Amino acid sequence: QVHLVESGGGLVQPGGSLRLSCAASGSNFGSYAMGWYRQAPGKQRELVASITSGGTTNYASSVKGRFTISRDNAKNTVSLQMNSLKPEDTAVYYCNARSPTTTYGRYNYWGQGTQVTVSS
Repeated sequence: QVHLVESGGGLVQPGGSLRLSCAASGSNFGSYAMGWYRQAPGKQRELVASITSGGTTNYASSVKGRFTISRDNAKNTVSLQMNSLKPEDTAVYYCNARSPTTTYGRYNYWGQGTQVTVSS
């Protein structure tokens, strides 16, 4: 199994920046698709950004041009650089790993979540 540990959340001013990191345990990290999701109070969890094993990225329209997802397979990490933060970005952010198909199925793994608060 894969264990995901997130870090980098905190309180920032509107217009500020924050960088989230997710460290993954286990083997075959380079073959996993990775993603960042977020969930605000009273709202559904939504996909923020994703990156395939080949490096192809995808972003929610609300964060395009402001957020950048990246991965470092040598370090088993995925990051989310968040710039020009807005109060509506306030949420708990979750790291997600999606495995390749195995004999026992295809698996999704989740981090514990890290709080991002954008407020003056």
